[in-house]
Amino acid sequence: MRAKISLMLQAGVIVLAGGWVYWPAVHGGWIWDDTSEIIDNTMLRNPAGIGDIWLRPAGVDYLPLKTTMQWLEWHLWGDRVEGYHLANIGLHLLSAFLLWHLLRKLGVGKCAWLGGLLFAVHPLMVESVAWISEFKNTLSLPFLLLAMIAYVDWDRGKPVPSSYFVSLLCFLAAMLCKSSVVMFPVVILLYCWWRRGRIARSDVGASAPFFAVSLILGLVTVWFQQHRAIADADLALGGFLPRCAGAGLAVFFYLWKYAVPVHLMPNYPPGAFNPPALWQFWPWAVIIAGIVWLLRWSALTPTRWANLDVDQARWGQRAPPSIPRHILFGLGFFLITLVPVLGFVPMAYLQISWVADHFAYLPLIGLIGLTTAAISRFIYFSFFRFLLLPLFAFLIWQSHRYARIFLSTETLWNYTLAHNPESWTAHGNLGNMLGQNDRWPEAIGHFEAVLRLKPGHAAAHNDLANALAQSGRWPEAIGHYEVAVSLLPRSAKVQGDFGRALLKAGRRADAIEHLEIAVRLGSGNIADYYRLGDALAQSGRLPEAIERYEAALRLRPDFAPVHVTLGNALVNVGRSSDAIAHYEAALRLEPGDADTHFNLGYTLAQRGRLPEAIVQFEETLKINPNDARAENNLGITLAKTGRLPEAIAQFEAVLRTHPKDAEAHNNLGTALNSTGRRSEAKAEFEKARAEGAR
Repeated sequence: MRAKISLMLQAGVIVLAGGWVYWPAVHGGWIWDDTSEIIDNTMLRNPAGIGDIWLRPAGVDYLPLKTTMQWLEWHLWGDRVEGYHLANIGLHLLSAFLLWHLLRKLGVGKCAWLGGLLFAVHPLMVESVAWISEFKNTLSLPFLLLAMIAYVDWDRGKPVPSSYFVSLLCFLAAMLCKSSVVMFPVVILLYCWWRRGRIARSDVGASAPFFAVSLILGLVTVWFQQHRAIADADLALGGFLPRCAGAGLAVFFYLWKYAVPVHLMPNYPPGAFNPPALWQFWPWAVIIAGIVWLLRWSALTPTRWANLDVDQARWGQRAPPSIPRHILFGLGFFLITLVPVLGFVPMAYLQISWVADHFAYLPLIGLIGLTTAAISRFIYFSFFRFLLLPLFAFLIWQSHRYARIFLSTETLWNYTLAHNPESWTAHGNLGNMLGQNDRWPEAIGHFEAVLRLKPGHAAAHNDLANALAQSGRWPEAIGHYEVAVSLLPRSAKVQGDFGRALLKAGRRADAIEHLEIAVRLGSGNIADYYRLGDALAQSGRLPEAIERYEAALRLRPDFAPVHVTLGNALVNVGRSSDAIAHYEAALRLEPGDADTHFNLGYTLAQRGRLPEAIVQFEETLKINPNDARAENNLGITLAKTGRLPEAIAQFEAVLRTHPKDAEAHNNLGTALNSTGRRSEAKAEFEKARAEGAR
């Protein structure tokens, strides 16, 4: 009973500490690429989008399980940001409990829960949990930990075959959430060596299916990165030697930030090692020397310990000869799982910086396991136990404080610029945020700062062009658009932004050319299809315009303005019955739009559905009582249904507010004439001629 209470208290501490750490971020907004990941991701809105996610992915990565879960999230809580934050926090705490369970299985003992607590509250974890787009981190790790737990169960004395297949399936799920877990098969072999002091042929055979999954999905990831994420980007990574220098320095950067988690930031300054200086290779000398020393120490183990199963010697609680194997296992896990994000394989983020907190989310498991093993060895010293409380209190306070900067784009990037003034990423994101709030002069300043820090940055030219266009500085805007297009000719976003700006500037033919390219490149931006339809319609190319409007609705069926413009185009090609359906769809989405009510009423009247048309004209006037078009058409429709007194009253109402409306005078004259009031009718016709002649 006491053991159960103790377990519940330990679990409660992890939940309360983790919950308090991340509570500031729960009500935070969308930051960085959250908008493109969630809000603008049309696949998430589509009820049938699951098939596209798996078979026709449109993103820069192939992570279908992660995107499927985001699809589910969207259908659960839409654009309510709290749901996404709570999901990240819940998955993070789940990983903390799974790590606790795994460490117990690996022999850490009663201190294993401290490993779970350390994982839950360490400041290096904050970025992955507080940043919604890092859902791939928090979702992939529980699957990876489950894969490890199942493999450990299978590898022990009486292996259960089902555990092996559970491990393989969980690893596959983890790979479909985030491909940086690709090194797990190597971790399996490291575990086998740690447990038995050797890697047997049977261990290699057992790991083979894991290597197959790793290889296949790893190659898929490389293809997506090369052809989508960095297809036109110059990462300036240099050759093998600069990458080696950067990788070694990154390893010790993460070790340092784990040991001393202060001055963390979302965007660290980029490294300068292309070409590398000789001194920048010192980390590799330390790493190689350390591994050799630990292996020699392990080899000097007395014979009676040589084949000791680690299960028989708990981490740090038994014979000293087991210590080098434990250290190699913990550090090996850290180094092996860090390999995919060290820059040897090109990836988009490397153009921003060689290091990022979220890269360390998975690798730090090894360091946490090693730290927990050390705690279990020294926990019996009262002085050491006394130090644990302030240590964890500091980590919890530091993480809570850091989580607060993820409240909004403004807090995030202002904090970044305060700590890293040369961050072109921070300037670019602040510029976009200011633009969204119509603070264009300030936005222009930030985009110009990006180009000072990173000349030739295509996206910055495009962003600056957008800001200049919004400020009415068209010649400058067009110049920057042209530079952006020359640098990124295969970018759907750049082509689409340029096309929409050209349309606004009145250059319809040029706008069509660039919007067509954007659509052809697979633009997922509904505005590209929508504005291309407008440009084609204005050019008299109505059948093509209708095709583009329909394509826009396939992307986003709930976008009312497209239903309206499509309805207008359909009316102009004589498909009024189809137009009515789209007007009605638009009104279901936006029932308070006066223009749509009028368009629907006018089309219904043309189709002879006069009572329904009257209802729509009356709805128009409820929303906009001074709409002369609706007043006149309501009067005409009333007259056509034989309700002449009401029609006359309606025309007279129009003339009280618009006394010079020639059409209203003419309509009133026609209605009066139909009731035999010819002298009054004649007077109204004369007024209509007089107003029309002016």
